[in-house]
Amino acid sequence: MAGTFSQIYIQVVFAAQSRETLLQKPWREEVFKYMAGIIKGKNQKPIIINGVSNHVHLFIGLKPSIALSDLVRDVKNNTSNFINNQKFIRGKFLWQEGFGAFSYAHSHIGQVYQYILNQEEHHLQKTFKDEYLEFLRKFEIAYDEKYLFDWNED
Repeated sequence: MAGTFSQIYIQVVFAAQSRETLLQKPWREEVFKYMAGIIKGKNQKPIIINGVSNHVHLFIGLKPSIALSDLVRDVKNNTSNFINNQKFIRGKFLWQEGFGAFSYAHSHIGQVYQYILNQEEHHLQKTFKDEYLEFLRKFEIAYDEKYLFDWNED
């Protein structure tokens, strides 16, 4: 899109199906690199990707050439296939439906980067459910509990 200039920074959060602890450390980094490759392949900018065993945070510099929902769909579909083809887990790996998306100003890049970088330490003190609900409240996003992720153990 000639003549289009933008700086859109989005943090995307989504969970493994039923929030199971399926993203294991021995291969988790490989999955995050694979996600970065998908994002780059869509001509978008992966700033940082990190997470823990049951969910992922993507921080993306998004250009208006693709809808965010299409990008997230492609990341989730392709990484599910990658994980299953690599046989990283027994059974079939799937992501839960839906995702959270939160926008930031350029001045917040460093802060969001550090937050995502330190997911392991962060989740020693806070559950994914608490973290996700905090994002929804902080960004004043109206929600209905029945449409949130499956919180089976929280």
